[in-house]
Amino acid sequence: MEERLQKILSQWGIASRRQAEQMILDGRVRLNGQVVHLGQKADPERDRLEIDGVPISSHRPQLIYLLLNKPAGVVSTCYDPQGRPTVLDLLPQSLRHNQGIHPIGRLDAESTGALLLTNDGALTFALTHPRHCIPKTYQVWVKGNPTEKILQEWRNGVILNGRKTLPAKVRVLRENPGKQTLLEVILKEGRNRQIRKVAEQLGYPVIRLHRTAIGPILLQLPGEPKLSSGQYRHLKDFELKLLKTQIQKISVNVPAEIEEHYL
Repeated sequence: MEERLQKILSQWGIASRRQAEQMILDGRVRLNGQVVHLGQKADPERDRLEIDGVPISSHRPQLIYLLLNKPAGVVSTCYDPQGRPTVLDLLPQSLRHNQGIHPIGRLDAESTGALLLTNDGALTFALTHPRHCIPKTYQVWVKGNPTEKILQEWRNGVILNGRKTLPAKVRVLRENPGKQTLLEVILKEGRNRQIRKVAEQLGYPVIRLHRTAIGPILLQLPGEPKLSSGQYRHLKDFELKLLKTQIQKISVNVPAEIEEHYL
């Protein structure tokens, strides 16, 4: 059965739909020897698909779900044209070769902490679609000591690039008077460098940013060995069930122009 190429690449776990679209635009995808264009269709059981000259198997690989403690200086992509280390470089060769593993969403290069990787295109689509708004938890050191008024402004939402951010949960975890403050920030959206931009706009720039949870998935499970920077682990069955249950329960209305990008 023929389907759009970006949908095939997503379902086969090669990349998210947005990543697949960019791969096509970059000329990295070939169908039966010819460079493809957006909107083109194929039958993965019959046609020969290649990415960067490497054939894609017509059989889906076994689904893999990983949680990585991303270190600073590593980019949350499968490939970086600037030659910077990527999150895939932290995985063993057995997981990098023909498995279709890719990061779900991003942490900017300077940020650290929880990042999910998978070859399950359906899960990637669900977790990156704005309708589901899976909460993500961060520990954020900011310069200075924001007042309760400032924190409430952050909670209520601020205007970024002409659009107000969704309400957030923000609380003080620790404070060094006159120097810096450790905040816990829980977001239900993930605009590019959102926490850094909001903090800067409010006058308290970020010093360090570390993600500790993605929905019910905790970077540090109680009673489990610490997941050191740069290390990964496979998600446990109960974690995957909790995550999928949360996706099914959470659904919000989003502007049509935003949702349209994901269809």
